[in-house]
Amino acid sequence: MARAPHIDYDSVDQDYLRHRQLRSGAAGWILLAGLGVAYVISGDFSGWNLGLAVGGWGGLLIAFVLMGVMYTCMVFGLAELSSTLPTAGAGYGFARRALGPLGGFATGVAVLIEYAVAPAAIATFIGGYIEALGLFGLTNSWPVYLVTYIVFIGIHLWGVGEALKLMFGITAVAVVALLVTAIALIPHFDAANLFDIVPDGSVGSSAFLPFGVPGVLAALVFGIWFFLAIEGVPLAAEETADPRRDMPRGIIFAMLFLVVSGAAMLVLVPGTAGASAMGTSDSPLPEALRAAYGENALVADIVNYAGLAGLVASFFSIVFAYSRQLFALSRAGYLPRFLSLTSKRHTPWVALLVPGTVGFVLAAATGDGGLLINIAVFGATVSYVLLNLSHIMLRVKEPDLARGYRTPGGVVTTGIALVLAVVALVATFVLDAKAAGITAVVFLAAIAYFWFYSRHRLVASAPEEEFAMLEDSEKTLK
Repeated sequence: MARAPHIDYDSVDQDYLRHRQLRSGAAGWILLAGLGVAYVISGDFSGWNLGLAVGGWGGLLIAFVLMGVMYTCMVFGLAELSSTLPTAGAGYGFARRALGPLGGFATGVAVLIEYAVAPAAIATFIGGYIEALGLFGLTNSWPVYLVTYIVFIGIHLWGVGEALKLMFGITAVAVVALLVTAIALIPHFDAANLFDIVPDGSVGSSAFLPFGVPGVLAALVFGIWFFLAIEGVPLAAEETADPRRDMPRGIIFAMLFLVVSGAAMLVLVPGTAGASAMGTSDSPLPEALRAAYGENALVADIVNYAGLAGLVASFFSIVFAYSRQLFALSRAGYLPRFLSLTSKRHTPWVALLVPGTVGFVLAAATGDGGLLINIAVFGATVSYVLLNLSHIMLRVKEPDLARGYRTPGGVVTTGIALVLAVVALVATFVLDAKAAGITAVVFLAAIAYFWFYSRHRLVASAPEEEFAMLEDSEKTLK
């Protein structure tokens, strides 16, 4: 068996953690469920439909089912992990305990890549919705990206309780928009519209799978977009009133809602406006409504405005997620420590601003939501492999560990998620090898930083490190 990397801890003074504190007790299970829905709900409004152009409706349907199974199984595992190890590090903290410091850091970096890039993709979709409304006479959306980042990072700097409550309200508006869309499109649904893409002759191609088997693999990335970032709910653990009880309730409820809402959009939107047309749309829900009710339809404008709420909700909540993941990695010394400084209102202000700046530059430089989705999904799938492996390893290594919730099916459930996560990771290279390759290089550069520098400068008093050292102490006593 390979030796674990040697780890050195630096001593820190009493003020170190005092300047790195989050506000506890700010969220109960209802706000956590709202946070879970908010992370993902933009995936119902934009992005998923691009999978129609690479997989056809049948390919995207298969991708939705497979990724829905993967996420559902993984969420059950995360419900257990988050009730057992409730820290702001979440994925990094779980993997740190199960796989050691290298596994923990790798998981945290993969999550950070996902969460830093996903808001940039969402910002491009916000720009698309605003252009569809003809607001401000914009011909280039970079000012929209800038305002989006400034306003919503500013709200997070104000305070977590205020931010989560505002996010909950914005998410409620988006949920109503999905309901209105579904009700309005049902009378105009025609199953023939789902299969209006001409088969291209690929292996296995047909009216159901116009791009054949390769199209199914390519569509997996967009199947992920229906659920991407739900795994971020445990990042709020240190700001939750009772994480052992509230975390499982919140994340499982959010997942059930997202399965239903995603299925409704997948069937009704292309079933009304056609899979071919929706495969290239920047604002598929309003366009489907205009196809059904005319270009000047009031319901389309209403959903277009409300769709902005859905995009804003996801943008807003994933900003929360990246700041907590970066905060935890920095507080423990895996990344430069200044990144975990908090304000008098206990918000991680540096961890909010730095990834926000990077995300804005990416959005403004590319303006390509599809490319940014591919980058975010690569980071996500790497983290999913490690998160599911962490659940399995903890069950094997520490079967008697006190758990606030136990995953139905145990390691079989997360084993299914692990296999599907590996398939999804391979699919990122099938869809866009260049984007996946560049992201892999960034990921490996971060691993090199840990190996040659930060593993010699970790902070023993960080909660995630204390959890891991507690395990080591228990082993010594046995």
